[in-house]
Amino acid sequence: MAARTSTGATVIPAMQYRDAPAAIEWLCTAFGFERHLIVPGENGTIAHAQLVCGNGMIMVGSVKDTEYGRLLRQPRDVGGETQTVYVVVADVDAHYARAKKAGAEIVIDIKNEDYGGRDYTCRDPEGHIWTFGSYDPWPGDGN
Repeated sequence: MAARTSTGATVIPAMQYRDAPAAIEWLCTAFGFERHLIVPGENGTIAHAQLVCGNGMIMVGSVKDTEYGRLLRQPRDVGGETQTVYVVVADVDAHYARAKKAGAEIVIDIKNEDYGGRDYTCRDPEGHIWTFGSYDPWPGDGN
């Protein structure tokens, strides 16, 4: 596997939401994501969306009964999350305050980590788990 050579992300998490339009609005308000591309689907759904944060991106879509969609389960359907997303942010305390104000459920309060950096973990309105922190694991990037 090649080392990182550009500022573009090569791993992009993809998430489905029952109410994707509301989730997109919330993710932008609470976490500071910006809309990069929104492709509306039928009946008020989202066929595909790309949201960016720094040089990272997530893809978001509505839960759908397709070959791909049937592979996925929502966090509340399985009693929790099977994966999480870690996002590096410049000002963890300000991000924490923003997310908390927007109603994010804080599941691990903000703290300094023994391995470096500062972070917190929260749950979005549909149960997906997110961690935001200052720890940047790329060598030479600092934290």
